[in-house]
Amino acid sequence: MAASPALGRDDAIMAVEPGHVARPRSQASSINSTDQDETFARRTRTRSSAGGGRTPAWWKVRLFRGMVKDVRRRAPFYWSDWTDAWDYRVVPATVYMYFANILPALAFSLDMFTKTNMSYGVNEVLLASVLGSIVFAVLAAQPLVIVGVTGPITVFNYTVYAIITPTGTNFFAFMCWVCLWSLVMHWALAFTNACNGLRYVTRFSCDIFGFYVAFIYIQKGIQVLTHQGYDEAFYLSVMVALLVLGFAYGCGIVGESTLFQHYVRVFVKDYGTPLTIVFFTGFVHVGRMDSVQLQTLPTSKAFFPTADRGWFIHFWDISVSDVFLAIPFAILLTILFYFDHNVSSLIAQGSEFPLRKPAGFHWDLFLLGLTTGVSGLLGIPAPNGLIPQAPFHTASLCVTKIAPASEDNDSKGHPTAVIDHVVEQRVSNLAQGLLTLGTMTGPLLIVLHLIPRGVLAGLFLVMGVQALEANGITLKILFILRDRALTPASDPLRRVSKRSLYTFVSLQLLGFAATFAITQTIAAVGFPVFIFALVPLRTWVMPRWFTSEELGLMDGPTASEFTMVSVGGNFGEGDGEGGGSGVMTSAEDTAVSSDEELAERGERVGAIATRDFGDRVQHHGVVGEEMEMRRLSGAARRRSTASRHGARTVDIDE
Repeated sequence: MAASPALGRDDAIMAVEPGHVARPRSQASSINSTDQDETFARRTRTRSSAGGGRTPAWWKVRLFRGMVKDVRRRAPFYWSDWTDAWDYRVVPATVYMYFANILPALAFSLDMFTKTNMSYGVNEVLLASVLGSIVFAVLAAQPLVIVGVTGPITVFNYTVYAIITPTGTNFFAFMCWVCLWSLVMHWALAFTNACNGLRYVTRFSCDIFGFYVAFIYIQKGIQVLTHQGYDEAFYLSVMVALLVLGFAYGCGIVGESTLFQHYVRVFVKDYGTPLTIVFFTGFVHVGRMDSVQLQTLPTSKAFFPTADRGWFIHFWDISVSDVFLAIPFAILLTILFYFDHNVSSLIAQGSEFPLRKPAGFHWDLFLLGLTTGVSGLLGIPAPNGLIPQAPFHTASLCVTKIAPASEDNDSKGHPTAVIDHVVEQRVSNLAQGLLTLGTMTGPLLIVLHLIPRGVLAGLFLVMGVQALEANGITLKILFILRDRALTPASDPLRRVSKRSLYTFVSLQLLGFAATFAITQTIAAVGFPVFIFALVPLRTWVMPRWFTSEELGLMDGPTASEFTMVSVGGNFGEGDGEGGGSGVMTSAEDTAVSSDEELAERGERVGAIATRDFGDRVQHHGVVGEEMEMRRLSGAARRRSTASRHGARTVDIDE
């Protein structure tokens, strides 16, 4: 492992290697770490006081620094990313993500198929998912992030089609240039360490975007049903969709309950959703239902494009003016992917998941640019990080332990399952990508053609409801509706005034409503700018409306300091040992830092986070750490979501 300067090599490995039993650090090591922290603080004060206390120039950028450091941090773990896959959790995670990725992607392909005059179809969407899965599983710094075709890129593609095709421009050649320009912009952002801006992204904007994506899934599910006509086919499709929703959601409830034996619960929560889809695909052929003509997924020949063309786009068959006209669209696509992919990555590495291997946002953005450019040349939708599939993937790889009863949290004196560790590896992502590639063969395309659209709509509803259930906006709304007298005294939101809480939630709902509304119009191509504007709103405007304590209780960093080492740590944290509340209010914090300062701060934050992680494992264990984090943050619901999507429960004594 490329350890931070404040840690010796042995200490770093002891603290972060999966399955390693932490040993007490020597007193000399502790003194050395403290000296390193004091040295860093002294150097920071000296640098700040130099030149009359001027802030370091934000424009001083060390090219490639972030990418190089990402690779150096992650490279020592590359072999273990493959060997750690020898764990049962990888099997259900692969199966679940195959269905959770491919079926919504096929529904999005149906959307683009109808709105782009058959320009994009099943094979294009499948190939895009394969491209993203293989590249990120093999080369990414964070292979847990599931990459594929998302709702926002679907909206972007058919909106561009509606704008460009009336002018007579070749759509595929134009989209190829959009993707090629976007490749250049992605690489420029990666080379200049632009992902350092992610330290300003908190749960405020992530929750809004996650809320929006969840509603997109629900909207698409309803939209699929409305296209089934008005006769018995429509009635049967609605019934099947609701049954899929009920059974799949019920499997999640049973999986985290105390019903049945342990192995039964594990099987139900691991394979409940895939088996539900398979069962109801055959269910519609039972009895008189077989006589009802249901619409199914449209497919084409194996490994052939949907339209009458080849796989390589003739990007030169376009005028020079259209080449440059593609630049504004490429800017919008880059903004969308910068936010969408990185937010997916942040949520997949959320603070509720005790990850032990470092992230690498700069390097992954470089890879995203590569897949975007290749997608343009192949004439397929550009893939990027998926919400909610990315966090669902991490959750399905969680291993939990039974925590003792405690009156201090939401368990009400009952034993609860808490996350012990995550099986961090590359095989599940790669395997589901290869399964998707196999789906492009003739026999499996025939099988896909048998799936009724009502079943597909039900899966959309399931994923949308499950994503909403764990969203921070939903949790705050439920807190508002709950009887305050029956709310646990430890809930942090009880320390926030009603007015502040109502205002905060109203701002989030307003942001969601505006984003959702703009995507229903021809102006949908510009919605990435609106989403991105949520970040400066939270960073520089909202601290004027709320106190530091209120923001600390209602909002916070999306990922832990350990994960955010790649971008210099969370905003408002890292200036002192132990982090901070993530509250962004002081003038010192809101000043823009130089690239060198962020990199140095990131190394120090990584050292502190890694060292503290080792100390917590030594004294309290990972379980105690996670319980305390959730108790303070009020994120107990996320624990249940992780369990619902496939966490293996073991006895506390194991």
